[in-house]
Amino acid sequence: MTIYDLKVLNTKGEEVSLSDYRGKVLLIVNTATGCGFTPQYEGLQKLYDEYQNEGFEILDFPCNQFGNQAPGTDAEIGQFCSLNYHTTFPRFAKVDVNGKNEIPLFAYLKKEKGGMMGSSIKWNFTKFLVDRNGKVVERFAPTVTPEKIESHIKELL
Repeated sequence: MTIYDLKVLNTKGEEVSLSDYRGKVLLIVNTATGCGFTPQYEGLQKLYDEYQNEGFEILDFPCNQFGNQAPGTDAEIGQFCSLNYHTTFPRFAKVDVNGKNEIPLFAYLKKEKGGMMGSSIKWNFTKFLVDRNGKVVERFAPTVTPEKIESHIKELL
């Protein structure tokens, strides 16, 4: 199995195949609108603006599992991100990233890159970098800002 075999739900509840992103460098992030790390949306958008035309995509997965920090509906979360951070990268339906209801994508990412944090995701804004071949190459802790990831993205582009 590869990342391209997985499907996720968009904010309209429709299935999206990750094979749609084949050949792109991906940064997959579990996010929240009421978190101390929420201002990272600004840095994520800057990366997206800078590298989208070179084959870079950010896949945003809101998650309410950590401190109830993404309590809104998918529409409310989208509105918050658009109004406050002017985000334009793809946002998907709110998900669980740990536990019995975790989506297969995050189970796969954790299996590929358990990292020093172990396999479970500890908080919002954990980031996974995927190369153009679908290989999960790096996992970044929530404290690692988008700016610190830029050089890793540039290497893969």
